[in-house]
Amino acid sequence: MIHVVVAEDMGLLRSALCAALSSEEDIEVIADAADVGDLWAVLRRERPDVLVLDLKPELPESAEVVAKVVAEAPGTAVLAMSHRWSPPLVEAALAAGARGLVSKDVALPELVRAVRTTAAGERVIDPSAAVAVLSPPVNPLTRREREVLRAAAEGVPLKEIARRLFLAHGTVRNHLSAILHKTGARNRMEAVRLAQREGWL
Repeated sequence: MIHVVVAEDMGLLRSALCAALSSEEDIEVIADAADVGDLWAVLRRERPDVLVLDLKPELPESAEVVAKVVAEAPGTAVLAMSHRWSPPLVEAALAAGARGLVSKDVALPELVRAVRTTAAGERVIDPSAAVAVLSPPVNPLTRREREVLRAAAEGVPLKEIARRLFLAHGTVRNHLSAILHKTGARNRMEAVRLAQREGWL
């Protein structure tokens, strides 16, 4: 019997995953966790064979969670799920010790197969995660826009960005406007997070 813990913050999806996996003859969902705070107590108490873990696109938080699971529950294989895999997220999750990567819209038979494979000590990377690495989205930002955004990521005011990059104040504003348009972000910090997530910075 493969003992599984499901960690997913969306209640409906968590319940569906638990029910679907428990319907398999060789899989038993022994516990679930709604957030990372609950997860550590559950892992210490249950010591599952596989942890199905919802990963957010934000780095480095997601990688840190995986690394902590691997360190604190070395006998538990981490099968990470994400609704959107990016090259940095794939690389960080694997480097942190995740044994499997699956998309959140994967078909149930594929998820079950991934649970069995990771429980057996093998690695699983579903096509969506593989494609993220092999065919990453093209970086829409120019070299200068990346320089402006890196400075903005440090919280540097516009005038200081202009001085540092030897640009006119209006030129920096134009670059930031172009960055927001290209990324679809509402503000500078959202653009920074999105660009970091996609590996554009």
